Formats: sequence, structure tokens, C-alpha cells
Amino acid sequence: MAKNIYKDLLVAALQNGSVIDHIPTDKLFTLVHLLQLEDCPNPITIGNNLESSKMGKKGLIKVADKFFTDAELSRLAVVCPNMRLTVIRDYEVVEKRDILLPEELIDVVKCANPVCITNNEPMKTRFTVHTDGENVVKCHYCGKTQTIGNIKLK
Repeated sequence: MAKNIYKDLLVAALQNGSVIDHIPTDKLFTLVHLLQLEDCPNPITIGNNLESSKMGKKGLIKVADKFFTDAELSRLAVVCPNMRLTVIRDYEVVEKRDILLPEELIDVVKCANPVCITNNEPMKTRFTVHTDGENVVKCHYCGKTQTIGNIKLK
């Protein structure tokens, strides 16, 4: 019986840190880049094309001794909403939550309007997120709307 327990263990246990799970496989390395993990000195496990009952195949990122900020998670949600964050301390799960689009994005998205003040002055962008129907963001300053799939991150 003990052999069956370890048969499904694909990734080593994490003592302290964060796990981002349920990542679409085509978005995995975009998220690695957005989190700047190539410069992170901590141990990192990146899994791709892992079996998933919900998604078929999925990606996973585990980072030891790293706890992501809400700002970092907001950047990820723009690219890939509906992932799951798990926070681990002393090998125990202390938090598990879905990473969803926030109601407002500050200094995450670049405005597509070339005459918007945020493209011509040194200031943070600010967008409201509208998720009824198609996911759309609207610039607080000029009112320009963009679909999530067509935005550019700052």
C-alpha cells in the first residue's frame, strides 16, 4: 500500500514557501518571467504538462521561502486568472486561495491610448476590472477599455 502513496508524488514537499497551481501549460513560462524567477536565488520547482483532473494538463510553480505579494499575484491574474495559491509553513498548508482578477489594477497594465496621460507623464496606471461577460479593463484616466487578452503589462 505504501508504494501507491508515493506513485503519485511528482514534486518534492516544500518546508516553507508558495505553490502556484492550476496554470495552463501555455502560460507557465510567461508567469515564470513575470515573477522574475530566473533571478530568484531560492530553490524553485517548475512542473509542466502534469496530469490534472480539471484541466487535462497543467503547470505548477513551487518557490521555497518565497511568499508572493498581492501586487505580484495581480500581475499573474491578468495573464492567467483562476490559478490557485497555496502557502506552506513547516510542511503544513496555512493558506489556499484562488488567484482572481482584482477589482482594480494599479501600475500593472499599460494603457493602449497613446495620448493617455499615463503614457506621457511619469505616473502609475490605474484600471478598473469588469468581469461581466468578457473580461475588460478600463483606464481610470482616459476611459479606454481593453480586453484582458489584448493588454500589455507594464
